[in-house]
Amino acid sequence: MENIVILSVGLKSGHRGSIEYSLQELKSLVRTAGGKVSETFYQMRDKYVPATLIGKGKLNRIKEELSDKKVDLIVFDNQLSPTQLRNIEKALDCRVIDRIQLILDIFALHATTREGKLQVELAQLQYMLPRIRGLGMEMSRLGGGIGTRGPGETKLEVKRRKIRQRITRLKKDLEKVEKQRQVQRKRRMDNPIPIVSVIGYTNSGKSTLLKNLSNDKKIKVRDELFATLSPVSREVYLKHSKKAIFNDTVGFIKNLPHTIVESFKATLEEILYSDLIVHLVDVSDPNRDDKKRESEKVLKEINADDIQRIVVFNKIDLLDESRLETLKQAHPEAVFVSAESKAGFEKLRDRVYDIASKTVS
Repeated sequence: MENIVILSVGLKSGHRGSIEYSLQELKSLVRTAGGKVSETFYQMRDKYVPATLIGKGKLNRIKEELSDKKVDLIVFDNQLSPTQLRNIEKALDCRVIDRIQLILDIFALHATTREGKLQVELAQLQYMLPRIRGLGMEMSRLGGGIGTRGPGETKLEVKRRKIRQRITRLKKDLEKVEKQRQVQRKRRMDNPIPIVSVIGYTNSGKSTLLKNLSNDKKIKVRDELFATLSPVSREVYLKHSKKAIFNDTVGFIKNLPHTIVESFKATLEEILYSDLIVHLVDVSDPNRDDKKRESEKVLKEINADDIQRIVVFNKIDLLDESRLETLKQAHPEAVFVSAESKAGFEKLRDRVYDIASKTVS
């Protein structure tokens, strides 16, 4: 397991709490990627340093503190420019990646279908292309560590021209996959069965919900971020012999890389053809409101924010009765469930049935 140091730079005009929350999420991302966080640093500044984002004095202190420790990688919670990446690596004498590279690495780790692998490689190459000069130490390594995995790992030393050629090829391959998806989508749309997309922040319990709603034990559930990349569809019985197709989608996250949104556009567009969206929220998460807003931002980015949706608060089994009752009073329009114990499923089925009966004849 790699020893990882994580680092974040925030502005004093912002909230320190948001930095701490973001660092906690970064730790979860590192664990999902197979690393172990050994040290955490952060700095609050009046403004960012253009060359390194972080102050020179802080960089020197970090280097001194890490001088006698084994560090495999430093992960910045901020997005770094190619120049910043190169300057920080030189100052700390250690391999450095940013939050986006880490997320791309996790996507590479979890890509299992042909489409998923194509999408991840495209996202990696599109992110890498303008950063080739700044990849420094990473350019000297072919795989073997967080931030270097995935279908694009053997292409870290190819020239821009070859990367552009590969990007063009990947886009053409994905267009073919999209045509197949359109045929499948048309078949579903010709069928009078309503389509329900389950969306939400990564690790909110979408796979568990679909598994237990559909009673399909073959659906894999893992306590990891981005465990699901390729859409999973299952028939779910509602009531009065009526059923719906439920789609489990890729999880959302704060600052979801634009390259991921673009590369996974065909997958995310499945949401656009839904009759209803079930927005799943982890009710036990203290940052649930922020995560709910982040998910809504992605819906808006893919132009799916006008589709009717139900907010479903999941993991009610992790709350005491008083807190749960307070939340129910604050959100009378929401449905409260436990995807694990199936509590609240009857109410969810009823709500989906009522809406689906009106939208699909």
